[in-house]
Amino acid sequence: MKRDVRTKRLIGTISSFFIFFLLAAFVTTCCIMLFISALQGSIGREFTAEEITLAAKITMVNVVLISIVMATIDYLRRKYTVERPVKKIAEATEKMIAGDFSVRIEPMSRFGADDSFHEISSYINQMAEELSGVETLRTDFIANVSHEMKTPLAVIQNYGTLLSSPDLSEEKRIEYAQAITDSSHRLADMITNVLKLNRLENQTIFPSPTTFDLGEQLCECLLSYESVWEKKKITLETELKEDVFVCADAELLSLVWNNLFSNAFKFTKEGGAVTLTLTADAQSATVQITDTGCGMSEEVGAHIFEKFYQGDTSHATQGNGLGLALVKRVVDIIEGEIAVESTLGVGTTFTVRIKRASNEA
Repeated sequence: MKRDVRTKRLIGTISSFFIFFLLAAFVTTCCIMLFISALQGSIGREFTAEEITLAAKITMVNVVLISIVMATIDYLRRKYTVERPVKKIAEATEKMIAGDFSVRIEPMSRFGADDSFHEISSYINQMAEELSGVETLRTDFIANVSHEMKTPLAVIQNYGTLLSSPDLSEEKRIEYAQAITDSSHRLADMITNVLKLNRLENQTIFPSPTTFDLGEQLCECLLSYESVWEKKKITLETELKEDVFVCADAELLSLVWNNLFSNAFKFTKEGGAVTLTLTADAQSATVQITDTGCGMSEEVGAHIFEKFYQGDTSHATQGNGLGLALVKRVVDIIEGEIAVESTLGVGTTFTVRIKRASNEA
C-alpha cells in the first residue's frame, strides 16, 4: 500500500516537471523568437547560425532550470498545504473507522493549509464528538437494559423456585404467583417501550396526522386511570377548553398523555390531587398536568427525559425510565414543546404545547 502511494507521488512529481518544462519551453521560445525578430529589425542585420545555436542552447538550459525550480516549488506547496493536511485527516478517519471517537484533528497553521481543510477538520471534529456521545449513549443503553431486565427476571426465578416448595400454603402460593405476574408485566412493558422508542428514534414510525378534538382525547386517556385515582382517593380537577382541535397522530399523542397521567397518579400519595387543564390561543393548544406528589430536585429534573433515567434510585416505585423519553421523542416528532416545573416535596407540573389545526371542524 505504502509502495503504491510512493509510486503515485513519484509519477506525479515527474508529470509536474514535464508540464512545467513544456509550458516554460513554449513561453520562452515565443519570447525569444519575438525578441530576435525585433532585434534584427532594429539593428538591421541577420544573426548567423552559430549565434542562433548558442542562444538556443542557453535558452534550453534556462528552460530546464526554470522547470526544475517551478516543479520544486509546486512539490513543496502540495506537500505542506495539501498532502500534510490530507494525511492528518486520513489518519483521524482511520481511527474513527476503528472505533476510536476520541480522536481530534489539531488546528492547522493558516499558512500551512488551505481554508477548506480547516473547515473539513472542524466538521470532522464535530462528527467525532457527536459519534462519541452516541457511542456513550449506546453503551449506557445496553447496560441499562441489561440491568432493568435482570431485576424482574431475578424476581421471577426466585418466586418460581419458592412456588416449587411442596409445603407452600395457598396464601403464599397466590402471593408468589402475583409477584411473578407483576414482574413479567413489568418486563413486557419495558420491552414494548424499548421497541417503541427504537422505532421512533429510527423514524420507522411515520406519523399519520388527523384532525381531532384534543379535549375528547384527554378525557378518554384520563378515564382509563379511573380505578387508580379511586383506589388512592385522589382528587381529580379538570378545566378543559371546548372545541380545541389539533392536527397530529392521535395514537402517538395518546402515548404522551398516558405516560404523563401514569406518572402523575403513581407519584401522588393517597388523598392527593391531580389537575388537568387545557387552554388554547389562535396558534397553539396548551395542556398542563399537575400533581401533588413527591416532586423532584433541579438535578433530577434536568435528566428526566433521558432513557432509563430514574430519579428514584431506590426503585421503590415501578418504572423503567423509558416513559418520559418516549414522551419527549413524540413531542419532538409532532413539532411541539414540553416543559416541566417541580418542587421537591410539593409536586410537579408538565406543560405540553402543540399547534392547533389550521382549519378546525
